Amino acid sequence: MKSYKDEAKELLKLIGGKENVVSVTHCATRLRFALADDAKASPKDIQKLDSVKGTFTNAGQFQVIIGNDVGNFYNDFIGVSGIESGSKEDVKKAAMTKQPFLQRMVAHLAEIFVPLIPALVAGGLMLGFGNFLSQGMKSLGGKSLVDIYPLAANLKLYTDWIGGSVFGMLPVLVTWSTVKKFKGNEALGIVLGLMLVAGVMLNAYVYGNISSSRELSDAGVHLKDIIINGSAKYTHLFKDAQNPMGKDPFGIEAGKYILNLGFAKIMMIGYQAQVLPAMFAGIAMCYIQKFIDKRTPEVLKLVWVPFATLVITGFLTILFIGPAARTLGEWLTNLFQFLFKTPGLRYIGALIFGTTYAPLVITGLHHTFIAVDLQLASSAEGGTFIWPLIAISNIAQSGAVLATYFLYKKDKKQESVSLSATVSAWFGITEPAMFGANLKYMYPFYASLIGSAVGAVICTAFNVLASGIGVGGLALAFLSISKNRGAFWIASLAAFGLAFGLTFFFSRFKKLNKGSLTGE
Repeated sequence: MKSYKDEAKELLKLIGGKENVVSVTHCATRLRFALADDAKASPKDIQKLDSVKGTFTNAGQFQVIIGNDVGNFYNDFIGVSGIESGSKEDVKKAAMTKQPFLQRMVAHLAEIFVPLIPALVAGGLMLGFGNFLSQGMKSLGGKSLVDIYPLAANLKLYTDWIGGSVFGMLPVLVTWSTVKKFKGNEALGIVLGLMLVAGVMLNAYVYGNISSSRELSDAGVHLKDIIINGSAKYTHLFKDAQNPMGKDPFGIEAGKYILNLGFAKIMMIGYQAQVLPAMFAGIAMCYIQKFIDKRTPEVLKLVWVPFATLVITGFLTILFIGPAARTLGEWLTNLFQFLFKTPGLRYIGALIFGTTYAPLVITGLHHTFIAVDLQLASSAEGGTFIWPLIAISNIAQSGAVLATYFLYKKDKKQESVSLSATVSAWFGITEPAMFGANLKYMYPFYASLIGSAVGAVICTAFNVLASGIGVGGLALAFLSISKNRGAFWIASLAAFGLAFGLTFFFSRFKKLNKGSLTGE
């Protein structure tokens, strides 16, 4: 095992000494510092250390990119510095005190959704793979792989099982993570999530089908009419060439989803694949639990606190929180659809998103789009047009950083950083590319923004959709694309190629210094 003690001592000096370190931890590739005074650190000198691949400040944390051996470096740093090992939570808390209000709010949002990303990516890829099996190869004799091969049909069933579990039961994940973040009882958070998708409620996907039904809309039939009278009463509206018998497309029994409280009748509508209702319900539950806990004798807490918490939270959720949050989510969806679907305006929206997403990554504000993506994926349109644009932005970053690999071949350290960062960006992890090369020299970053903007316009022009969140880069990205996959690949090639080529073009305006290009 390589020793990093000498470099660790040098790093300690360059970040301002032991007294300047409030807390330190590490993630998969980076050391994360909460510093008392960021100005005392010397990023340029730190980047000269052999094991350091770059530095950047994000979410109030000074981060040093080490790579896969960061754990050993961290252990040696703790050993030579005498600083106590901290947790990620310690560093986040220390760093958050220096953040502006908006950034703190985004950080809270990120802490809810980031732990869910592995499950969301797996679910998105499964749904994408299932879509590929059923739709992706229809050009072969007009049939899909599911139509041709029995094995493909079985695989489709398997992928739907996994992907459907993730997104159908998404409120369970969201309430658990929300309650964990706000220090509530995590088991109760899981139960609350299960309540939001319980079978006694009308499935949210059926609700979406009813809401988007043109036949019902034209006849002036509303959701409440369907639930009170049953959908069989309206089968005559669906008689056409494809449905000559006018079969009931919804199968809803009269009064089945009505909760009669005597003084009020409440429609019981589920929240499958919904984000905001689960998050707001989870936050409310934490405060309700704490309120009840403080006012309950110790001898009764085990029984009374969880019982009262679920009863009160459940009642408030079906009466106020859930409907209000669902409406807010629909407004959010409509806003983004207005920006990206309105003729003329859609291309301006694509240009703005393509050029601003990467800068948002620098600030950490990009985490807000997880909630938007999930909300769009559960809409009547059946997919999100935001995630493909995010993937395109990451692909553009990979093109620019790959160009720096060839431009800086005389700088062996930069060559290594650029190559490893290219691979990371292909899998949607762009921080090493941005902070290790593209932002370091700036002109590759400008090239990547142009590539991203052009790719975003192509995706928007062809209405490329993704079934959900997947791997946010070139590698395996196509599996999550559910509509116009060919256009996505054209956009990917355009973004990658432009970023790669423009980086070389812009480099011609840079001076040659000691046999290699510099960004100065």
